[in-house]
Amino acid sequence: MSAAAPGTSKAAHGEAGPKKKKGPGALATAYLVIYNVVMTAGWLVIAVGLVRAYLARGSYHGLYYSIEKPLKFVLWAAENSFFPYLTVFSVLSPNSGIVPSSVVLTGFQVMSRVFLTWAVTHSVREVQSEDSVLLFVTAWTITEIIRYSFYTFSLLNHLPYLIKWARYTFFIVLYPMGVTGELLTIYAALPYVQKTGLYSVTLPNKYNFSFDYYTFLILVMVSYIPLFPQLYFHMIRQRKKVLGHTEDYSKIE
Repeated sequence: MSAAAPGTSKAAHGEAGPKKKKGPGALATAYLVIYNVVMTAGWLVIAVGLVRAYLARGSYHGLYYSIEKPLKFVLWAAENSFFPYLTVFSVLSPNSGIVPSSVVLTGFQVMSRVFLTWAVTHSVREVQSEDSVLLFVTAWTITEIIRYSFYTFSLLNHLPYLIKWARYTFFIVLYPMGVTGELLTIYAALPYVQKTGLYSVTLPNKYNFSFDYYTFLILVMVSYIPLFPQLYFHMIRQRKKVLGHTEDYSKIE
C-alpha cells in the first residue's frame, strides 16, 4: 500500500469531520417564541380564572363555567396553529436542544382535547358540572403552562432546571389524572347522548347512511387503551433521556 502524501490525511480528516449545523433562522425562532409565550399566557388565564372562581364561591363545583370561554379559545388556537407550528418546529428542534414529541401522539393529544371540550362538554351541558371536568381541565392547565414555558425558555437558551425537571416529572401524575377526568366525563355523557340521539343519524335517509354517536363515544373510550400507554411511556423514555445524565451526576457528587 502506498503511503499517503504529507498533509493529505489532515485534509481528508478536515473534510470528513462533522459539519457545524446551521442555527435556526431568527424569524423561525421569533415565531415559536411568540407562539409559546401566547399559549403560556392563555393557560395562565385559565389557571387564574379557576383560582378566582374557587375563592369567590368557596367550592370547586361548577368551576368550568368560569373558564369555558378562555379554554375554548386556547384550544381553538392550538388546533388551528398546530400544523404551521409543527412545520417550523420540525426544522428548528434539531438545533434547539428541545426533544421533539412524536407527531402522531402530539396530534392525538391536541385533537382529543378539542373533542372533549366541544363534542362532549360543550354539546352535553349536563356534564359541565361534573367533578371529572374540573379534573381534566386542572391537569391540562398545569401540564400546558409547564410545557409551553419549557419550550419558550429552551428557544431562548435560558432554561431553568426547575422547569425542565417539572416538564419531565409532573406528567407522571398529571397525565393519568387528565385521562381519568376525560374518561369519566365521556362516561357521564353516555346516558344523555343515548336518550337524545345527539349527533346520531338513523335509517332510512336519502344518503343510506347511519351513525350512532353513543357507540362512537364508547369506541373513543376504548381507543385510550392502546394510545395512552404509548404517550405515557414515550414521556417516560424522554425523562430518562433528558434527566438521566443530571441524576447520574448528582449520585456521583
